[in-house]
Formats: sequence, structure tokens, C-alpha cells
Amino acid sequence: MREWVHQAIQKINSDFNRSSDTHLIKLDLPAVDSVSLYLKDESTHPTGSLKHRLARSLFLYGLCNGWIGENTTIIEASSGSTAVSEAYFARLLNLPFIAVIPKGTSQQKIDNISFYGGECRLVEPKQIYSESKRLASELGGHYMDQFTYAEQVTDWRGNNNIADSIFCQMQAEAHPEPSWIVLSAGTGGTSATIGRYLRYRGYDTQLCIADPENSVFYDYFQSRDQTLEIEKSSCVEGIGRPRVEPSFIPSVIDRAIKVPDAASFATIHFLEKLLNRKCGGSTGTNLYATFQIIAEHNQQGQAGSVVTLICDSGDRYLDTYYNKSWLDRNGFDIDPYLHQLDAFYESGEMSARLT
Repeated sequence: MREWVHQAIQKINSDFNRSSDTHLIKLDLPAVDSVSLYLKDESTHPTGSLKHRLARSLFLYGLCNGWIGENTTIIEASSGSTAVSEAYFARLLNLPFIAVIPKGTSQQKIDNISFYGGECRLVEPKQIYSESKRLASELGGHYMDQFTYAEQVTDWRGNNNIADSIFCQMQAEAHPEPSWIVLSAGTGGTSATIGRYLRYRGYDTQLCIADPENSVFYDYFQSRDQTLEIEKSSCVEGIGRPRVEPSFIPSVIDRAIKVPDAASFATIHFLEKLLNRKCGGSTGTNLYATFQIIAEHNQQGQAGSVVTLICDSGDRYLDTYYNKSWLDRNGFDIDPYLHQLDAFYESGEMSARLT
């Protein structure tokens, strides 16, 4: 057993060494020359999303705790991207993998899970936890439980976590210590890692959470009411939760911004014109909130830098966020937000009035 675990950890570490760090892209905003915007491009991981980091950490955590053995079936409750990444690592270790995912998850993500040999069980969003636990018990497998362990499995003090990577890559920039880092939350693991790292290293950088519609994180940040729940799930895959997750730590966060779903989808269409590439919906949520912060800096005459994340590629959402019929069918009018974003790009001002 221990020899197999040693070999498994070696395989994961070897895979990590073969993957160079993700890029930090500087996005020029001509109307705001005092604030520099950077996008940490997590879509370049082998499985195409930020969740690759989490999946690797969850596997190492499970292996080192003795929860994962040579014949263990791996089970995860996921909205898609985490399951894709965990399926990749399960295949690397030759372990069976079952993803319990909500109905409505994009077909492209389902296909990606299957590509890596994973099996998909589609259930109602609120059943993903109970079904995952049931399967683990029935099969004698290991339920990875990303929503509980995401904030525990990463070494937030350094060791090439995402925060450490950002600051290393920012060293030669005009404003190497960002004023803000802005990101959305799914499990809360990344925000916990970055927030703790900022305090541990003594940085003045502040952390902002961008939260989509139909998610409790914004309200939880304001109220600290752990019992908050809503019936409907977020339309922005991978972020936002209908309940307060154990890995979401509000005390390491400085600000939260609520972002309308139509604004998130408009922002990725706007970003495509600037980058000549498609990004996922959560990137739109991140960037819309980031633009608000940059507009505030510009209005106040403050110089500095702001960092946010490209969480995954838009190629996974060609049938949804980039499909006008899907947007119209689900009631998302992105045109007013596109006008708002165009005006911001031209003036550096983020008008509260939509036209």
C-alpha cells in the first residue's frame, strides 16, 4: 500500500513538473493609464481550468491521509470543471472515477469528463452531496468533497500556490504589489488561499469576491449567517453556491461585489474583442467586478495594479454563453451591459445607468 502511494505521489509531482506555470496577461485599457490590469490565465492548465490546481491538491491530500489506495473509486460532487480535472488525475493513477454533477452542466464538460475515463451521474443540484456520499459508502470509495476540503488542501504560505505565483510574476511590473486581487468563488478554496497568503506575507493587497446571481456568498459575507440557502443554482458554471460552503472563509475577504449574470456574459463577449479568444462565464464575473474597482481608482486618481483570473476557456460554452438563442431563451439581455463596457473602455468610467 505505502509503495503504491509513493508511486502515485511521484506520478502527480512529475505531471506538475511537466506543466509550466500559467501566464499572467497584461490587458491594456487606454482610457485608464494609471491602473494596470492583469489576467492570470488558468485556462492553460492541462485540463483547461483553475480547478486543475484544486484537483491535484485534493488527490495529494487524500493519498497522504491514507484515504486513497490502489483500487479506490474516486467520487466527487462537482459543477463540471473540478470533475474534469479529477478525472484526469484518476486516469493518471489508473483509478475509477465517478462525477456527480448537476443537471444542466454543459455537454462539453460532460464530454471532457468522459474523455478522461470518468463516469457521470446527473442529478438535481441539491442532490449532488447526498448522492456522492451514498456512492462512496456503497462502493467503498473515497468522496473527495471539494466543498469541505478546498481551503485545507493547499499550502497557503507558499509552495507555488496561485498567490505565490501571481506575486512572483508581478515582480518586474510598475506596481508589483496589486491594490486588489479579484476572483469569484465556487468552493472558496482559492479565495482562502490568496487571502491567507496576503496576510502571511504582510501585503497590503486587498481581496474582492465577485459573486453571481443565485449565490449566497455575497449575502454571507455581509451577514455571516451560515444558514443561508436559496433554491435556484447559479447560471454561471463553476462559481456561486446555493448554500454556504465550509471552505468559504469570509474573514480573509475585504470586499464582495454582486454581478448580474447578464453582465458576466456580456463581459466575456466584450473581452473576446480585446483578447481574440473566448473565456468562460466565471471570467466575465471576475472581470466585470474588476472593471468597477478600476473605474473607482480612475475616478479617485489612484495609481496601481489589479489582478483577476481567467478561470477556463469559452470553448466549453459555445452552446450556452456564446449562443444567442440560449441567451434569449433564458432571458439574458447582454446589449445594455455591452454598451456600458464599451463606454468604460472609451472613458474609464463605469456608469451605473444601463442603456
